[in-house]
Amino acid sequence: MRKLAQSDLYTLEAYARERAAMRTHVIAHKRMRTLHLGAHLTLLFEDRLTIQYQVQEMLRIERIFEAAAIQEELDSYNPLIPDGTNLKATLLIEYTDPDERALRLVDLHGIERRIMLTVGDLAPIVAIADEDLERSTDEKTSAVHFLRFELSPAHVAAFTRGVEAALSVEHPAYRERVNIAPETCAVLAADFN
Repeated sequence: MRKLAQSDLYTLEAYARERAAMRTHVIAHKRMRTLHLGAHLTLLFEDRLTIQYQVQEMLRIERIFEAAAIQEELDSYNPLIPDGTNLKATLLIEYTDPDERALRLVDLHGIERRIMLTVGDLAPIVAIADEDLERSTDEKTSAVHFLRFELSPAHVAAFTRGVEAALSVEHPAYRERVNIAPETCAVLAADFN
């Protein structure tokens, strides 16, 4: 998947005009790329469009219009776009009550390294977490992580053929498994092109 360049982005003025339509489009796009792993873990599988939207929003919020600053944003976010052999996801650990969330982030320490993708009967792929910077401390995990699932050629071939796939987490404080719907697998398979 091609990385974003400055020429792919709207100017601040153009984005102001296009924002509502883009937001509607991206929300619908994200629905098929979002998986809930139990009640408290959500994975949003990123692609070029989701990252473009994130960059556009950051530029808008921070009023960034200088080329060097725009490039810094692109350099930060482009690594989250899949590159043909992997799936990349933002992991959200979600608890609505702030006190409960604080306690659970301690209990769930290390959970980001215990999430797996299974494709058919091939060996599970353990997520590689937070390659850009460490988000957890020695005491607790962060509520947001960036994951990469690096697939072998056999995994990619099976995934694109529509072989059953699942996500799971095996952590002492949180165990879940969910089969990925065939429609979602078909959408995610496009990330390998």
